[in-house]
Amino acid sequence: MAMNTSSKYDNINYKKVLMQSGPPSVYQLIIKPEKIGTIRKLTLGEKDPTRINKTILLVGETGSGKSTLINSLINYAMGVEFKQDVWYQIVQDEKKSQSESQTSDVTVYEFFGFEDKSLPFSLTIIDTPGFGHTEGTEQDVLVSERLLDLFRSRDGVHEIDAVCLVVKATDCRLTDRLKYVFDSVVSLFGKDIERSIVALITNSHFFSSDNVLDALKDVHIMCAKDEDDQPVHFLFNNAQKTQKTKKNELALKYAWDSTKEQISEFADFLKSTKPQDLTKTVAVLNARIGLTACIHNLQERIEFIEQKQEVIQQTHEALKKHVQDMTDNKDFEVEVDEVFKCKEAISERRWWALGLNFGGAVCCEVCQENCHHPCTLAWYPAHCEVLQYKCTECKIKCKVPGHKKELYCTVCTEKCHVSKHVKEKQCTECEGECSNPTHKKTPWKYVSKTRKVKKTIQEMKDMFEKGKEENEKKVSLLETLQKYIEELQEEKDQWLEESFGHVFKLDETALKVHSMSTQVHLDFLIKKMKEKGDTEKVNKLEEMKSKMEKDKRVHQERRFMSGIAAGLAKAKKAAV
Repeated sequence: MAMNTSSKYDNINYKKVLMQSGPPSVYQLIIKPEKIGTIRKLTLGEKDPTRINKTILLVGETGSGKSTLINSLINYAMGVEFKQDVWYQIVQDEKKSQSESQTSDVTVYEFFGFEDKSLPFSLTIIDTPGFGHTEGTEQDVLVSERLLDLFRSRDGVHEIDAVCLVVKATDCRLTDRLKYVFDSVVSLFGKDIERSIVALITNSHFFSSDNVLDALKDVHIMCAKDEDDQPVHFLFNNAQKTQKTKKNELALKYAWDSTKEQISEFADFLKSTKPQDLTKTVAVLNARIGLTACIHNLQERIEFIEQKQEVIQQTHEALKKHVQDMTDNKDFEVEVDEVFKCKEAISERRWWALGLNFGGAVCCEVCQENCHHPCTLAWYPAHCEVLQYKCTECKIKCKVPGHKKELYCTVCTEKCHVSKHVKEKQCTECEGECSNPTHKKTPWKYVSKTRKVKKTIQEMKDMFEKGKEENEKKVSLLETLQKYIEELQEEKDQWLEESFGHVFKLDETALKVHSMSTQVHLDFLIKKMKEKGDTEKVNKLEEMKSKMEKDKRVHQERRFMSGIAAGLAKAKKAAV
């Protein structure tokens, strides 16, 4: 039962529950959660806009001691002393099942009103859940977008002072999972964040941290360095709420005092750091989302063109067998493939999103293209990052007074108006409007398929020669098909050039942390540029890939992702 206690900390006018009798007495602070957009926020105290606030972002695996670390910071901020035999916690213990830890979301903790005690500033802590569990990388994308949602919200976080990697003192090597987690988070920020990255080492006995520092160096973790060129780090112990006995009191006091001293040094580091304005980060994240969407879309366009080229080539070969018939103007039928676009249902099962993930794809019905998939933050196309305001007269971003600005897509071929885009569940069985109430409506995206059809020579002439001017040179259908193949190749080359530019922009939009998504784009482009015979661009792409191959983190990420794939395959097999 919630109860109020009388102590030195009567200014804490919050309900608290006694979790453990002393010494020390452990109390769980009961604070009503709030929301920043889709993000959960827990606030202790009242914010004073005239006081300095410092914001830190924590990254660490379940069991790394993040919860105790956050609780240690709040007790330090409140000025709690060892001799007072009391301990407050705002975060519950990390004794969760694996499935429970996977459903956790980004949480913001705020501590206000204690600036005159131990900390000269109020504190905001952004706690991220673990990335990269056995459900694959979709949660990683979701958490990245949650952070974007937090950073761009009017009531959200707009500055960050430190990114903290939380590791245990017993770690002699960093797991593939943790490296993947950390790189995923760091890649969200601009290049200037490196000097604000520090290691927080938990479960420490304060004798040595060499094994953890060596592990950080082995995997080339980017972080701030001290005067000895060592990663900036701080040590913490997790025994503060351990019950005191005559036998352990001296050891517990040593752990308490040492942790207090390290928190004080960490506070000094925070005082000396210059906050990073997240306006740039939001722009970086939006740019990355837009560039990635463009690359995916361009690759789909290229693959669609290749399908059409293959079909036309097959038609060309089939018609060669009827050259004499065409010369004699005889009508005949040939069976050929036909490329077409259709809607395909997509799975949006993300149970860890707790109902806050909208899923689906933003699609252009004019171009019949997928502009953004998966689109997890937008209710409607107008909310999606790939739609941007442009001048209706200039068709670009302009600053001419009086010019009307409306939303246009930055991805689809025709860069269509927002009104031409859709994002809602539809029937994927019917090509047009569905009036059958028994048909299931699901999230969907466009896919290209081929089907066998029979066409007469006249139908093929009508198909490939429509739009010709009367005064155009009369050529055979075979010549028309060959010309069409060449036109498609020119269009394909154009999309390849555009995709090439986007990949290089994507690589430059954040701290130099290479991602598997960039690797996939590179492999695709290298193959296509080789087919095109563009040696110069192949060399540039292979140079980028070579740098990634030399980066140990890419190999680690590959191993980690292959482990996920193996786990998924095993789970599916067991389910069957």
